[in-house]
Amino acid sequence: MALVPTFATPPGFLGLSRTEGEVSIAGIPLDLGVTNRAGSRDGPAAIRRASRMLVDGSHPTTGVNPQELPIGDAGDFALALGDLAASLARIEEQAAQHAHLVALGGEHGITLPLLRALARRTGAPLALVHFDAHLDTWPESFGQRFSHGQPFFHAIGEGLVDPKRMIQIGIRSPVEPEVLAWTRAQGVTVISAIEAHEAGPAALAAAIADKVGPAPAYLSFDIDALDPSMAPGTGTPEVGGLFTWQVQSVLRRTGGLDWRGMDVVEVAPAYDVAEITALAAATIAWEYLCRRG
Repeated sequence: MALVPTFATPPGFLGLSRTEGEVSIAGIPLDLGVTNRAGSRDGPAAIRRASRMLVDGSHPTTGVNPQELPIGDAGDFALALGDLAASLARIEEQAAQHAHLVALGGEHGITLPLLRALARRTGAPLALVHFDAHLDTWPESFGQRFSHGQPFFHAIGEGLVDPKRMIQIGIRSPVEPEVLAWTRAQGVTVISAIEAHEAGPAALAAAIADKVGPAPAYLSFDIDALDPSMAPGTGTPEVGGLFTWQVQSVLRRTGGLDWRGMDVVEVAPAYDVAEITALAAATIAWEYLCRRG
C-alpha cells in the first residue's frame, strides 16, 4: 500500500524518486514539428502527474508492481531551443545512454532519434508496433522533412525498422493514396480503426505476434490512436478511434514479445478534459511496464 494519499504522490512517474534503473523513464518535451495544435511539450509533466492514479497496488492481471522493479525516472531530455534538427540529434545522443527506455512525449517526431539510438544498440532492424490515427510515413509535410508526420518514412528508409515486421493499428485519417500505397508496398501491415473494432483485441494481439515474431520489438503509441472521446488532449484528433479498454486488452496479450523500448506521444494537456488523455497515456506506459512474458 502507498504510504501517502495518491494526491501527495511525488512528482516522478509512478512517484519514482530514483533516477536510474534497468528501465529508464524519460520525458521528451518537444513539439517543434507539429502540424496542427501545439502543446505536446507539456505532455511529459501531465503524464507524470496523472500516473499518481497507478501507484496504490499491483497490476490486477499480471500482479506486477512496477514500483518494485528496477525502474528509474531520468527526468526530461535536454533540447536545443527552437532548433528541430539539433533537438533530434540531442535526443538520439541522450537515448543512447539508456539500455531500455520508456519515453513520454512530446510529438511523434521524437520516435525517429529514439529508433536510431536503439537500432545501433540492437545491431539489427527492429520490429515495430505502431498505434496511431495517422500513418506517419509522409515523405514531407508542408515542405518539411522532419515533422511529426515523417518518423516512419525515415525509419524505414534508414533501415532502423524492418517494414515486414511492422504493424500499424488504428489508422483512419485522410491520406494521399500514394502514401498509403508506398507504406503497404514496403511490407507494412496497416489495420484501420474500423478493422480493429471489427476484429477485436484477441485478433489484433494475434496479428501483432504473427507480424513481429521473435525479433526485438519497439512500441510507439500516439495517443490520437484513441478516439477523441477517450483522449481529447492531443494536437490532431480523428474521430472513430480505439477505446482505452481495447488497447489495454491488446497490450496484455503481447507480453511474450521481445520488447526493447516504447514511447507514448502527442499528449497536449491544454486540450485535455479532467486529465483523461494524460491518464490514458500514463496507463499505456504502466501496462507496458507491468507485462509478463
